[in-house]
Amino acid sequence: MKIKAAIITEKSGPFIFREVEIDEPRDDEVLVKVVATGICQTDAHIREQSYQTPLPIILGHEGAGIVVKVGRQVKNIVPGDHVVMSYPYCGHCSQCLSGHESYCLHGFELSFGGHRLDGSNAIHDGIHGHFFGQSSFASCAVTNERNLVKVSQDIPLELLGPLGCGIQTGAGTVLNALKIPAGSSIAIFGTGSVGLAAIMAAKIAGATKIIAVDISKERLDLAAELGATHIINGRQEDTRQRIMALLPHGVDYVVEVTAQPQMLSLAVDVLAMPGQVALVGGPPEGTQVSIDMNRLLNGRIVRGVIQGDSVPQIFLPQLIEFYQAGQFPFDRLISFYSFDEIEEAFSDIRSGKTIKPVLMID
Repeated sequence: MKIKAAIITEKSGPFIFREVEIDEPRDDEVLVKVVATGICQTDAHIREQSYQTPLPIILGHEGAGIVVKVGRQVKNIVPGDHVVMSYPYCGHCSQCLSGHESYCLHGFELSFGGHRLDGSNAIHDGIHGHFFGQSSFASCAVTNERNLVKVSQDIPLELLGPLGCGIQTGAGTVLNALKIPAGSSIAIFGTGSVGLAAIMAAKIAGATKIIAVDISKERLDLAAELGATHIINGRQEDTRQRIMALLPHGVDYVVEVTAQPQMLSLAVDVLAMPGQVALVGGPPEGTQVSIDMNRLLNGRIVRGVIQGDSVPQIFLPQLIEFYQAGQFPFDRLISFYSFDEIEEAFSDIRSGKTIKPVLMID
């Protein structure tokens, strides 16, 4: 069948809209009509080739839509279901079998390889697809059943796409990876969609001090509205001094979203014993950081987190319940664009004009 897709053909190049041919779903796959898709910073990283993903490619990995067809082996999804597409995993490696799907041993290839695990591609004409197992910058996507989370038809699909990656990552880092206890303190470095999701999750968890750090007054103001108890503008004050004035022994947890080496060093520097830093932001390959090793000797932990340690089929319904209860108003982060406004949406996220752009495909 023919679909409309936005394609990147060269490093830092423009999106080119083309009609391309896509295969029918295989036995374990599902064809989804994409209704809307979020734009994530990772899409921008690949456009700029910070990670060596093959070109030309159809990006997009925060898709939500309606199931059109299912393969013969698909058991839990039927045509007409509303679904959110999340990250891919193989389902059979040691990490997947032990419940750590976001650390699938084949996860990087499945997300960034531009093809299925066997090297085949559902997209024709030399165009790479299967970005994060979906390539949702298109009118339809072929994806594996494992990628899908069935959602209620009572909630607008255009709201739900970003749950599958960025918002899941921020909230899951706090609730699943760090598992912060009530009464603890936490600092979030970077208040884009991931950081703001982490702030809302920290409020749900019962943190008593939630410190938002950024250089954007508008985002910091929103952080305060969404649950931050303290805000620090790194352009106007010394972040370390302010945190240590609030918490002389340091902060219990830090979520580092900026992917700036100096911010990861600072996160360790302001960490209490035996606190934890979660590195969430993705820097360019080869990025190095300097950390005083003696800080780590005192029980402090630095760990990376992918997708918030989330199992999407379990965690996304929980986030939707929090949203319906008024505890997780992630819709305040979203700005809508038509599919043809994809360049404007990327420009607005780069400039900070919008936090979470969502493209209306249908």
